[in-house]
Amino acid sequence: MIEARHLTKTFKDKKRGTITAVADVSFTCRPGQIYGLLGANGAGKTTTLRLLATLLQPTSGDATLAGFDVTRDADKVRANVGFLAASTALYGRLTARELVYYFGRLNGMADTAIRGRIKVLADELDMHEFLDRRCDKFSTGMKQKTSIARTLIHDPAIMIFDEPTLGLDVMTARAIVKFVRDCRNRGKTVIYSTHIMSEVDKLCDIVGIIHNGRLVAEGTPAALRARFGEQDLEEVFVKAVGGEAELAATLKI
Repeated sequence: MIEARHLTKTFKDKKRGTITAVADVSFTCRPGQIYGLLGANGAGKTTTLRLLATLLQPTSGDATLAGFDVTRDADKVRANVGFLAASTALYGRLTARELVYYFGRLNGMADTAIRGRIKVLADELDMHEFLDRRCDKFSTGMKQKTSIARTLIHDPAIMIFDEPTLGLDVMTARAIVKFVRDCRNRGKTVIYSTHIMSEVDKLCDIVGIIHNGRLVAEGTPAALRARFGEQDLEEVFVKAVGGEAELAATLKI
């Protein structure tokens, strides 16, 4: 389970002063559930995910993942989490198999366990064709599948995906969406960050809409449609974000 409680992250800038990237964000994601974090570029999605993955420390508030606190138990959180960043570089001189194997060793796995897990992931992500090719020869889709495999080599209970289909062709994106759905069906706890409305509709059990670092709306897709009186999720998003912008102007924040 993931529990975020009043997460806030500020940064200091010499010219602009204090910048609030995430402001008082709270939500829960349970096993067997996909929580969709929906927002425009710069809304605070990635910062929120980095706080959960212990890549950043919160300015205030806290979060627990698999029962471990992101500040006090960072190592234990990482052992239970797979985090796929929006842009992740691969070491071009290694094959996909060598790269994934290396990350298995980093996670303290035995050789036999790594080999078995690589086969499972290669089957699920359809990687056998390029598993023993060097990463510098890969297409964007091959790179993304390899990134997913190395992220999930240790079979974590919690998975965090930050725009995993960005820049992919239709067939590769469909394969990754199916893989994420299968993760939920196996009881994993999944956070899925995106701005692609069709993926939200296909995948997400709960949706949190984030704007200017704040969680401005949350609920099932059906509940959000009812709340905002729109069937199109894009229109729901626009209304949610527009309402927050109007409130901010009124309160001068």
